[in-house]
Amino acid sequence: MPEITVAVNGVLGRMGDTVLNAVDQEPGIKPVGGADINAGNAKTVKTLTGAELPLASDLASLFEVAKPDVVVDFTNAEGGKSAMTTCIEHGVRCVSGSTGITPDEIAALSDRASAAGVGVISASNFALGCVVLIHLARIASEYFDYADLIESHHEMKIDAPSGTALSIVQAMLEGKGEDFDQNIVETELLKGTRGGSTGGINVHSARMPGRVARHEVVFGALGQTLTLLHDSISRDSFMPGVMLAVRRVVNENSMIVGLDNVLGLTK
Repeated sequence: MPEITVAVNGVLGRMGDTVLNAVDQEPGIKPVGGADINAGNAKTVKTLTGAELPLASDLASLFEVAKPDVVVDFTNAEGGKSAMTTCIEHGVRCVSGSTGITPDEIAALSDRASAAGVGVISASNFALGCVVLIHLARIASEYFDYADLIESHHEMKIDAPSGTALSIVQAMLEGKGEDFDQNIVETELLKGTRGGSTGGINVHSARMPGRVARHEVVFGALGQTLTLLHDSISRDSFMPGVMLAVRRVVNENSMIVGLDNVLGLTK
């Protein structure tokens, strides 16, 4: 089987750098370039093994010198939408971990991918353990009336709550089939103490150095609680899921949303 060639969008960022070097070490997958809005005058990017690859400020420019089988994108909502659009237009398959893209925008991109026959995988989290947490939270929600969600990330994360937290909330509400019950305080002595609220689930976000990503779901019932907790200790935790998605997307001709659908997890 020929090697799968991969370019990384957002390659100069922390996640992009991790992806590039993971691809460089993955059997059967080969890095062939990178794109980053901060490339400036730089024309190449190096892997830890010393491989020197073409670098461009955007994917369209990169495709003039390198045509990968797959682009892996870890940027932001605007970057992710642009990456998936460009890939679809150029017939390049795409795996995107960019969050903040609205459901309507995802639906529009899905329509474009199907029309073009280009495989795309978009997921809010590629850590296999976190995907299992989402699956278990969906199952558990049927049996509890109260729930809180606490997520914490590194201090440089620009959005709150995390895209993964929103995916967990969506799964919980799907599993519950209705809103959760919720305590409404009579007096909030510090505004925002109860966090954000959706479907009766209070969502709390923390941002601090030392964290990569943590998601904790706490269900409450009479005389008991159930806690589901997943920690990503390093960005390496996302790489097995990314590699799995890269190998899957080359055989797809439409969009898959969520790594749970790649893994075939069902309630």
